[in-house]
Amino acid sequence: MQTRAPRVVGRDREIDHLHRLLASAAGGHGGAVFLVGEPGIGKSRLAGVATTRAIDSGMATLRGRVGAIGTMVAFRPFTEALLSLIRRGEMPAADGLGPYRQVLGRLVPDWDDGTAHDTATSAVVLGEAVLRLLALVGKDRGCLLVLEDLHGSDPETLAVIEYLLDNLDEQPITLVATLRSETCAALELARLSAQRGSAALIELQPLDRAEVGELASGCLEVPVSGVPDHLVDRLWQDSAGVPFIVEELLQEATRSGQLLSKPDGSVQVVDGLQTGVPAAVVRSISSRTDQLGPQSRDLLVLAAVIGHRFPLSVVRKATGTDERLLLATLRAGLAAQLVGPDEPVPDWYAFRHPLTADALLAGLTPTERATLARRCADAIEELHPGLPGEWCPMVAELAETGGDKGRAGRLFATAGRRSFDEGAMGSAVKLLERANALLAGEADSTHRAEVLGSLLIALSETGQFENSAEHAATIEDMANRNLDSRKVAALHVQLANLEHMAGRWSAALTQVATARTLLGVDAGDADLAPVDAIAAHLELARTSPGRLKAATELATRAAEAAERAKLPAVACDALQLLGILSREHDLDRSIDYFHRARLVAEEHNMTFQRVCSHIFQAGTICLAGGSIVELERARQQALRIGAIPLAYEVDGILGQQAILRSEYDKARVLIDECLEVTRRLRLGRSATYFLSTKAILEAHQGRRTAMEATLAEAANWGGERASYELPYSYGLARTFCALLEENRELADSEMAQALAYDAQNPTTLHTSGKYGLGLLLGVLSGRNGWAHFEAITAAAASGMRWNKQFVQLAHAVLLGRDGQVEAANAKMLEALETASLYPMARHLGLRMVAEPAHADGWGEPVAWLRQAEDYFHNAEIPAVASACRSLLRQLGATVQQRRIGSEQVPAHLRQLGITTREYEVCRLLVDRIGNKSIASRLHISPRTVEKHVASLMTKTQQPDREALSSFARTVLAD
Repeated sequence: MQTRAPRVVGRDREIDHLHRLLASAAGGHGGAVFLVGEPGIGKSRLAGVATTRAIDSGMATLRGRVGAIGTMVAFRPFTEALLSLIRRGEMPAADGLGPYRQVLGRLVPDWDDGTAHDTATSAVVLGEAVLRLLALVGKDRGCLLVLEDLHGSDPETLAVIEYLLDNLDEQPITLVATLRSETCAALELARLSAQRGSAALIELQPLDRAEVGELASGCLEVPVSGVPDHLVDRLWQDSAGVPFIVEELLQEATRSGQLLSKPDGSVQVVDGLQTGVPAAVVRSISSRTDQLGPQSRDLLVLAAVIGHRFPLSVVRKATGTDERLLLATLRAGLAAQLVGPDEPVPDWYAFRHPLTADALLAGLTPTERATLARRCADAIEELHPGLPGEWCPMVAELAETGGDKGRAGRLFATAGRRSFDEGAMGSAVKLLERANALLAGEADSTHRAEVLGSLLIALSETGQFENSAEHAATIEDMANRNLDSRKVAALHVQLANLEHMAGRWSAALTQVATARTLLGVDAGDADLAPVDAIAAHLELARTSPGRLKAATELATRAAEAAERAKLPAVACDALQLLGILSREHDLDRSIDYFHRARLVAEEHNMTFQRVCSHIFQAGTICLAGGSIVELERARQQALRIGAIPLAYEVDGILGQQAILRSEYDKARVLIDECLEVTRRLRLGRSATYFLSTKAILEAHQGRRTAMEATLAEAANWGGERASYELPYSYGLARTFCALLEENRELADSEMAQALAYDAQNPTTLHTSGKYGLGLLLGVLSGRNGWAHFEAITAAAASGMRWNKQFVQLAHAVLLGRDGQVEAANAKMLEALETASLYPMARHLGLRMVAEPAHADGWGEPVAWLRQAEDYFHNAEIPAVASACRSLLRQLGATVQQRRIGSEQVPAHLRQLGITTREYEVCRLLVDRIGNKSIASRLHISPRTVEKHVASLMTKTQQPDREALSSFARTVLAD
């Protein structure tokens, strides 16, 4: 008899589905399927069918499996899958992965230069990296990724899988995942993915009676007609249609001599078939292990205590068995189909099926199992001092099985903190929650207090804010057990941080006050530094007039205390906050604070904090003088450590700088790429910022319709978070758009709204108008005089280069208004030099200042208006160009005619963003002539005409050229 049927029975439809998926992936269109069912139903067998078909078709194949320790090791199946590529020599060159190569250093040891774990890489960023690698592996041939036993997955692995599912469509990748049909996060993901259409969900059903007969015939190597009906009936009844159990029952019946082969090719049942489920499986496995001898059986039982997969070295150490007996047991176990090598990890073996390990454990008493678990835990600790990697959670599991809750709790806590440091936040929370529960019964609350502190930090980072009252009660309970008041205070600080992250300011302030009361007047630096740091952040959320001063004082105190107490993480946080707070009033000091934070991070090997501090510093340097050199260096550092989101944040700043410099094509490329990636990575906060920046891009080109649509999308993406971007939305987008429409009244209104939003939720870059354009508009309207000017220029933010150009223009206007002609002319020259980086703002300034200059008799208003008119005409901003021409006529100057036929672009078309040239094309479309004819009349290329027609269709929302022609005829008729 064969140990397994030669072919898969009863799964033709499922196999056809797998084959279609593979063929589609080979053609460049990926897909996914979840194979779900009870143990032994045939999930792995189907995955094996898919693998065989993929190999035969020349596709790349990868396989990974969640280990016996389940949620304890983040990303394990992906690590296993990618390691198989390395062993086969199929790993592609890393050059094609760009910045994602460093991210994959967490999974591919050969690509880790020692910094892969220095940044808390999110699961979705890792998902993008895995997606790009698989696409590279499967290029021109397709790729199959098999992930098995996902019912034990960690949250991070599931997050990567979800990301893959959402992005497989245009990739040459098939994903086949297996999991049990039991309530778990993986099953929920499978069902949600099926509902969204991003994956198929196949729930494998038990075999029917006929299929059980067919399976039996394959195992017994006889025709279906040669299997007695009563044998089929018994197999179907006792196996409940589960293929694995059918095979196990037949295996045991054959070994025990209950089945005999007859000369005619049929099978005879001797003395009736004795079976039982699940006892039959237990007896089957027990009978096979008994034949190995008592020592070998004991070895396998101890291995089963470790889990469904086990390391050979630990079994040897825990039993004291010599290597010869151990290897003999393995060979016998392989022959009896009980165990097999657990590829791709050397020294690891796995039971053929989870039921095998369960059956071996069925004969143990709880005391026996606990004793064996403790022996295994001790063996692992002796073999692997410090318990690196997955050894720590494995020993924690064994310690819990062995009844040592204290040891288990402390090890789960260690594993949780390691997961947190590596960015596996979801796993960190689960591990720390488990540690917290295990340590709850200990008389000494010291260890539990440390665990709860770590848990509160992890909960804050993952946005799990709902159980703060329960955590507060736990803290109170530990205080009542005489936990040291300093440790209780530290827990209240962590709870304050959680409340702060949740936006519950009053609750956070209450926790801070409680911590201060517990610490008393004699508290030391190590206790007070974290309290003052969180208190400084909370001050920024208050609405009191002195909140910035109070926040600065608290952050200063926290930084100094953290330095004395050697708390580098707190010191970095406080110094970064001081740098942000200092931007408004002292740019040099702000830069110095960020530099100091970098030094602290470097000294204590906090790479991620070092790069963050460098980005803050580079951003302030850019604000001060306009240089982007340091920002580009900081971006390269972020890429080197695999901090992809940080790199895109820098790209957003560079994109905004490109807008201000009127480098609109460059800005669009940067922003569109940032948006594409952050949408795919679901980085909502970043997407909101990039969308607001894109709105600024549209506004600075006078494209109101596009600006409004982008701002609406930002509001939908960000929800309440979008409020942080409102000062920019109004100050840098809406106000400029109104100015480019020559609507000064609307511009003043938009700027007033920007200043109001800034007062409610202060920005940290200070370029939205308060210290620059808002001052100029107020001076031009007569609202702002010298007193307001001096109040604004007292702040360092008015010296930021973008703001400085407007401040100098306002200064010139005030000087001219007072009759100080030479001083006004000199200040105007300074303003034009400052504005040399920003062409659009420079020429807009010339247009706005020309009127008061002419009225007050200073400057060169005619020359300024000519420059502005020429710029805005070429930039296709007709409203400003037309206003400049009108003003020139009023001043008695000759005006160059800018004809586009017989009239300017109508106002309602300007509001759609239609440019001068597009309007010329639109007028010619009325006659329904072709691109070549239009090009000939306008002296441009047909390709340019084609682009203008496409742009017109987009802006007017017309579905095709014919509809656009009808639209043009209607509009011109009106």
